[in-house]
Amino acid sequence: MPTFPATWSDANVTLCHDWLTGMRGGERVLEILCEGFPRAPIVTLIHNPEAISDVINARNVEASWLQCVPGILEHYRAFLPLFPATIEHFAPVETDILISTSHCVAKGLRASSGTRHLCYCFTPMRYAWTFQEEYFAGKPLQALLSRPILAALRRWDRKASMRVDRFVAISKHVKNRIYDFYGREADVVYPPVDTNRLTPGSSPHAKFDLIVSALVPYKRIDLAVRAYTRAGHELKIVGVGGDLNALRKTAGSNIEFLEWQPDETVRELYRTCRMLVFPGEEDFGIVPLEAQACGRPVCAFAKGGALETVREGLSGVFFTEQSESALLEAVEQCAQTRWDATAIRAHAETFDIQRFIDGMQDSLQQLQAN
Repeated sequence: MPTFPATWSDANVTLCHDWLTGMRGGERVLEILCEGFPRAPIVTLIHNPEAISDVINARNVEASWLQCVPGILEHYRAFLPLFPATIEHFAPVETDILISTSHCVAKGLRASSGTRHLCYCFTPMRYAWTFQEEYFAGKPLQALLSRPILAALRRWDRKASMRVDRFVAISKHVKNRIYDFYGREADVVYPPVDTNRLTPGSSPHAKFDLIVSALVPYKRIDLAVRAYTRAGHELKIVGVGGDLNALRKTAGSNIEFLEWQPDETVRELYRTCRMLVFPGEEDFGIVPLEAQACGRPVCAFAKGGALETVREGLSGVFFTEQSESALLEAVEQCAQTRWDATAIRAHAETFDIQRFIDGMQDSLQQLQAN
């Protein structure tokens, strides 16, 4: 089991997270910080307790005025232009250390003078800086109307970054973005993989390939669906999102959409799949490491965080072009390779929870020393 520094238990810390509407990679990071800082309250835009773990719900969670908007839990993304003003509407937090876990506006929370602010940055605001082509594909009018809004978000995001005393990036890829967009340096501490829970299984491997992902444009699940429909290989897709219905319409009978699944079911799918398919560019991507912790190889697009989490030839295969042919060629190569599950698992263990805790402790010590 991981060990937290003794100083964390009594530290005067406040945590800030963009929104609490589901348990994804960012919320798993927050969960560990809640365990390490048991007295820390959480500030967030929106909180849906039914979709959040008991560990996080046990904290004192303060949500914004958006919490009172009817239907906000289903349609909160439509309020994106209001998020900067909403996070600034909170009174400045009175705390020794503010830790924001941010991919949107959490880094913009105001703090009292004397507070030291460390931002664990999943990415600079993705909606404003990157992936506009993917988000607005086939929507030229929406893309045109969004330009002034996105420009305003970029200006605010750059200004808000100056409220942070020290940045910690989830990958070297994100470290470079932080420098490019904010002009700030950042430490790199990889997000944690629960290698205690995610282990190889004893069941024989099946013939299906697996995707575990939110079904949104930049994840490029559409590419995998077209490729697998063309090839006829069995593919199971775990995840929900706005693209679900469109993907179902284009998918062949060999593709099964499992939508949301509990952690235990996902773990068994990791253990028994032939390979995990990862077709998009990610800031880091915890899913490939979860599959590797279960001893299974990854077929990934050779860009972004996957280049830091998948070792070609040891734990997976890359394809360098987001095309059906390139993906299928890599899938075939992955299928024909004899993989060493023990070696794959050992690679994933270098990203375990203790390494995350130790890395955060180093950054916190640097924060307080400067």
